[in-house]
Amino acid sequence: MLRLQIHLTLPPWIGEIADEGRTYATDEDKVGLAIALSRRNVESGHGGPFGAAVFNEAGRLVSAGVNRVVPQTCSVAHAEMMAYMAAQQRLAAYRLNEAGGRYVLATSAQPCCQCYGATVWAGVDELLIGARSEDVEELTDFDEGPLPADWIGELERRGIAVRRDVLRDQARAVLAAYGAGGPSY
Repeated sequence: MLRLQIHLTLPPWIGEIADEGRTYATDEDKVGLAIALSRRNVESGHGGPFGAAVFNEAGRLVSAGVNRVVPQTCSVAHAEMMAYMAAQQRLAAYRLNEAGGRYVLATSAQPCCQCYGATVWAGVDELLIGARSEDVEELTDFDEGPLPADWIGELERRGIAVRRDVLRDQARAVLAAYGAGGPSY
């Protein structure tokens, strides 16, 4: 029988880390949350070492996501994808900025090729990145896939500002711990 419903979940501890009542004023605050999510995801054994969050222009948290590929048996359940889907459902918009306002995606590591593609269409105005893809591939066994040679330029031509290396050392530390211990889920 064909499945007529897709059901993905986030771990129950997300609300312990992601504070909806707080204003995340700086880029470091935003990426710091993504890194905290990635760390807790690994420590809890709920998925891979990746976290992401969507914020509105006031710095308020719209959604949070962590990697859930293995636990959900779903190759698209990356942290960025989970954060995008949760934000889109919450705002009832497939393009987050369609009705106005600016939105930011903060991620613990540079989006892979899949999440890069989703970023083009998700309706964010800014992308904040902790670790680089070369950090992910150096410190873990993940393959981040191919990106356009000028991937930052491609996003910026679409109105998406990119800032890399935000708390990079902290993000690398989570990846290194994960890589040293092997998959924990």
